[in-house]
Amino acid sequence: MAHSATIRLITILLLVAFGSAAAFAQTKAYVTNEADGTVSVIDAATHTVTATVPVGIAPLGVAVTPDGALAYVANRGSNDLSVISGATDTVVATVPVAPEPFFVAITPDGAFAYVTGGTVVIVISTATNTVTATIPTAGFPGDIAITPNGAFAYVPDLFFPRVFVIDIATNTVVATISTGQTSQAEVAITPDGAFAYVTTFFNVDMTVISTATNTVVAHVTPGNNNSGGIDFTPNGAFAYVTNPSFRTVSAIDVATGTAAAIVPVGSEPIGLALNPAGTFAYAVNRDNRNVSVISTATNTVVTTIPVGNVPQFVAFPTRTPIRSLMAQVQALADGGTITQTQADGLIDKLNQVLAKLDAGQTAAACNQLSSFISQVNAFVNSGALTQAEAQPLINAANAIEASNGC
Repeated sequence: MAHSATIRLITILLLVAFGSAAAFAQTKAYVTNEADGTVSVIDAATHTVTATVPVGIAPLGVAVTPDGALAYVANRGSNDLSVISGATDTVVATVPVAPEPFFVAITPDGAFAYVTGGTVVIVISTATNTVTATIPTAGFPGDIAITPNGAFAYVPDLFFPRVFVIDIATNTVVATISTGQTSQAEVAITPDGAFAYVTTFFNVDMTVISTATNTVVAHVTPGNNNSGGIDFTPNGAFAYVTNPSFRTVSAIDVATGTAAAIVPVGSEPIGLALNPAGTFAYAVNRDNRNVSVISTATNTVVTTIPVGNVPQFVAFPTRTPIRSLMAQVQALADGGTITQTQADGLIDKLNQVLAKLDAGQTAAACNQLSSFISQVNAFVNSGALTQAEAQPLINAANAIEASNGC
């Protein structure tokens, strides 16, 4: 009886310019409603549904470009993708894909959408909304996650204990990792790109894969006997995991591999995503037609948002290190720790980093990152920030510097 709700999901599987601070305050979440053929658009600032968008038949996976401009929705029943404009909350394109698209992931540069379906992974150009490649996997790809540097995609097999690794540069499977875990559910990459975590429907443990060696390095118990959706806080300290049969979400301390908290939510929580700042986790309760919003500070449900019929998955804009850092800065302003003017100054520096990197000016981008760190330290010296509040910002900026060879 405990697994009856999850079995229904398995049955489905078998059938199957963020430039300003204001942009962050208005970040949207997108929830697919499978039975309605709609997507609920949630304003993450107010935790309310602001639009309901008709899409294709049986929408499941959803992913959003890093700038929030477009959301890609996999419609399993109509064999296509609906492309939703973040500006107008309307479908602006429909992309035929076959067979039965399931999950979607967007590359960190926003240039491509990777879609699983049947035994293949399909690559879509977000500039033209056309198929540019089809990658055979010799298996049944389910979820998909792309490393923060955009180099590799990790794709668990739905029915066999293995994970496919795709080289984004060549669009080929370059490794197949044996996990020992069947009925694999979802996958998420740690913010530093070092590990891929794979959840499972019926097994006690999640599988932890080193992306450096493509080997299994650990198994982590999420606190209940099955797991589904998973996402990490921006600093990588905690993983939030849904436990569908137990109506809970576990907050996993990544350092210890143990559950720091188990949060009661609704019936059969499936998809889960954290907002860009990592201050809230959104858990989709399939049977209750709603979304539980969990404060990651207190690990309590702060509100519940009604959505559509048989909601499945939720997505925010694809998280990249720089945009995640912007969101953390904005969260400090939203919480009253620093003023909006102070936050805007820091975010402007990070926007300049993006612009310099886009122009291939790495040295100039490194200079802007150094300027960002100096400004954060100045806020500490002036008393606007405590060292404890500033250190996560400094650590994130140092990590970005390291990844760009500064």
